[in-house]
Amino acid sequence: MDYIGSTLNNLIHQTAFFNLTWGNYLMIAVACFFLYLAIRHEFEPLLLTPIAFGMLLVNIYPDIMLHAEDASNGVGGLLYYFYLLDEWAILPSLIFMGVGAMTDFGPLIANPRSFLLGAAAQFGIFAAYFGAIFLGFNDMAAAAISIIGGADGPTSIFLASKLGQTAILGPIAVAAYSYMSLVPIIQPPIMKLFTTEAERKIKMGQLRPVSKLEKILFPIIVTIVVCLILPTTAPLVGMLMLGNLFRESGVVRQLTETASNALMYIVVILLGTSVGATTSAEAFLNLDTLKIVALGLVAFAFGTAAGVLFGKIMCKLSGGKINPLIGSAGVSAVPMAARASQKVGAEADPTNFLLMHAMGPNVAGVIGTAVAAGTFMAIFGVF
Repeated sequence: MDYIGSTLNNLIHQTAFFNLTWGNYLMIAVACFFLYLAIRHEFEPLLLTPIAFGMLLVNIYPDIMLHAEDASNGVGGLLYYFYLLDEWAILPSLIFMGVGAMTDFGPLIANPRSFLLGAAAQFGIFAAYFGAIFLGFNDMAAAAISIIGGADGPTSIFLASKLGQTAILGPIAVAAYSYMSLVPIIQPPIMKLFTTEAERKIKMGQLRPVSKLEKILFPIIVTIVVCLILPTTAPLVGMLMLGNLFRESGVVRQLTETASNALMYIVVILLGTSVGATTSAEAFLNLDTLKIVALGLVAFAFGTAAGVLFGKIMCKLSGGKINPLIGSAGVSAVPMAARASQKVGAEADPTNFLLMHAMGPNVAGVIGTAVAAGTFMAIFGVF
């Protein structure tokens, strides 16, 4: 009987109930809320589902992120090895290749002025940088945090790892991906605040046709120009343009399909679950995390507002031919931000179709955020 009692006692105490803190239960509740948003309301479920599930797993079983050097047998937890691919900037670069293979750069080529809107939306990054300095973060940490303003999860992870800010990589990545997923909630009120009903109803003319040669030359030229100026952007910009060259060349259909489908979704699973698994209660529930989340929201809001306001300027200069709403798509959440522009425009006038026009600033924002990251790396002498 003693043996049976001892065995049952051991089994009971091995359950997670005896090892979890109130913080773990809070994070489990947050994970369930994110799953609800992803499944019930379809807020970017491809991103939010694996992130939320990684959050759920690590707060029930923290050893799933156990570092190999801390393990008695030298073998780390499953998601620890996924996370190493984030730290080594492998997964963010592969994500960019997949995005390039899935994205049509035609709207940006047809309307090069979109680059200006994409650049304007990066204002939020630099606003958040100075905000982070003010809140007591060092220069490199402030730079890593500020990239959240671009609403670009892969670039946020890439820069944080390159600047050696692995201690705050988890909160940065979760904030960036969360705001990407919540674009349909965060952006529309800001867009409506800074535009009039008449501006939102502006219909834009059809974009000019873009030739196949232009689409092939674009990724090659952008890679040469950007990477010559900022070589540190090569892992991101280079992979983005390589994926797009696969798509537009028309001679490597198998590579295009692999990069935009199988490889892309495998990487999303690995990156999403590992990012979510950085949110253990011990690591996540602290004052610095709250500051990072707040700064990220401020940066994203500032970037959206700056894009819209610059869109208003371009609207005036063009004689009312540019709808300011497309400026909000200058953040690099592709294609969520472009869809938000379309949605708000359609609410003002159901016959208004802004999606393709918004894709120009949206793609420009991806390049702009990568350039901003490369600029920070150049400033701090990181290669």
